[in-house]
Amino acid sequence: MSRIGKQSIPVSADVHVTISKANEVTVKGPKGTLQLQVSPELIVSQDANLLKVERPSDQKRHRAMHGLYRSLLSNMVEGVTEGFQKELEIIGVGTRAEVKGGVLELAVGFSHPIYFVPPEGVRIAAEGGGRGRNPKVMVSGIDKQAVGQVAAKIRSLRPPEPYKGKGIRYVGEYVRRKAGKTASK
Repeated sequence: MSRIGKQSIPVSADVHVTISKANEVTVKGPKGTLQLQVSPELIVSQDANLLKVERPSDQKRHRAMHGLYRSLLSNMVEGVTEGFQKELEIIGVGTRAEVKGGVLELAVGFSHPIYFVPPEGVRIAAEGGGRGRNPKVMVSGIDKQAVGQVAAKIRSLRPPEPYKGKGIRYVGEYVRRKAGKTASK
């Protein structure tokens, strides 16, 4: 039995879950609405304040989907109540980040600024650096997958390099450093 799959998902009073006949689950909460098409092989049921996912057999495919869809549904419930957030920091001299009209403008060491337009449902905020502080970019939204994807895309615009550590990284991310060249005699 899947350890994650057999756990039930607690649903708070301000969250409304509807399950259609075609196994489409809609989760509505204070922050928004999310939908997920669950595999027709799985059984999704709701008892009072608990959401359960059950599988028909012990086949490997059913075991894998059991844990996957339980996690996806749990993330949907958490997203519409609390939301998700990822923070990135920009390391380097002369780097800056600011949001103008919903578009993120980054100056990260190239000869030109980079403009990033976030997809619908994802919000981006920038906190300027200055006086020894590194600029930070906050990515937030109700869809965990979309927030993570946007944060990864922003990080990929200038990933941290191993010699001085300059670039865009997640807050708290460890960047393995390399030793530079040494002069030979």
